[in-house]
Amino acid sequence: MGRAYFIAGTDTDVGKTTIAAGLLHAARLNGLSTLGAKPVASGCELTPRGLRNADALALIAESSLQLPYEQVNPVAFEPPIAPHLAAREAGVALSVPGLLAPMRDILAHGADFTLIEGAGGWRVPLSGQANLSDLAMALKLPVILVVGVRLGCINHALLTAEAIARDGLQLAGWVANVIDGRTSRLEENLATLAECLPAPCLGRVPRLKGISAAMVAEHLQLDLLD
Repeated sequence: MGRAYFIAGTDTDVGKTTIAAGLLHAARLNGLSTLGAKPVASGCELTPRGLRNADALALIAESSLQLPYEQVNPVAFEPPIAPHLAAREAGVALSVPGLLAPMRDILAHGADFTLIEGAGGWRVPLSGQANLSDLAMALKLPVILVVGVRLGCINHALLTAEAIARDGLQLAGWVANVIDGRTSRLEENLATLAECLPAPCLGRVPRLKGISAAMVAEHLQLDLLD
């Protein structure tokens, strides 16, 4: 069996998919078979073939194991809102067991390097008291945390790392994704994150023009992962 990780973010719009695609690309460059999945996604586009999510498509593009879209992204919603709200509007019951089975199928393909990407931050509601983090717990996957580097990111990163540890999961590594290049005291903030987060930094991705998975991969170090 290969290695598999859950991709989490310190917030929404911190570049989880950008980093996930870069990690998959880096793994492919290292000769590994790859597979990425997005269990639940909102903000999908209605196409002749059904709802399609840009994040899921980006993961598919960097997966050497090609599966039907519906396996990679089993639950898709059109409105660009929180998944539990989109599910409520669509009359769909989101649950951990409902997402667990298709994600176990993803892992069963045995790719050398598998990534399952969450939605938003760590505590994203599904329904009732269930959160998307419960899926990562059920899968018992180590976590790669994408830190969106901007004002306030240290607090978000440390709280997320604490929650991951409290949930009994390993923080395998983190990536600094500089989403605001004008962040005051950028180097000092990055040094503080490196000092305080209990996992290796897999890379620092600067603000890039015309972002591609290949460009992101150049700033990542997979060999730091367990």
